[in-house]
Amino acid sequence: MSIDYGDVRTGVAVSDIRGILASPLCVIKESYQPKLVDKIIELIGENKAEKIVIGLPRNMDGTYGYRCDECKSLGEAIAEKSDVEIVFEDERLTTVMAHNILSDNNVRGAKRKQTVDAVSAVMILQSYLDKNK
Repeated sequence: MSIDYGDVRTGVAVSDIRGILASPLCVIKESYQPKLVDKIIELIGENKAEKIVIGLPRNMDGTYGYRCDECKSLGEAIAEKSDVEIVFEDERLTTVMAHNILSDNNVRGAKRKQTVDAVSAVMILQSYLDKNK
């Protein structure tokens, strides 16, 4: 399972049982981290997730920005309530690429806002899966 953690919306994606293909699961609209963690824990149980891949929004030069601390904090909070492994995956430009994919498929307006974070989570997870085959 992967997470694209945002201030307002958090995208979630899952892979198939063989760990080959990532697909969108949902977008959680929750900004309060403790409630977000509870919702993620529910999804972990429902989907029998064995590992959580959290996107780490590094700067273009590879350095860590303030948002990386928030993502690491989310990972720690999930780890406190679950025994699944938490890993972090570089997510530079995934949101930009997700917007491009949605534009290419003529997804616009409110529909795009509702799906872009899930598409970003798919890209994070697929990148992780491809690197760890």
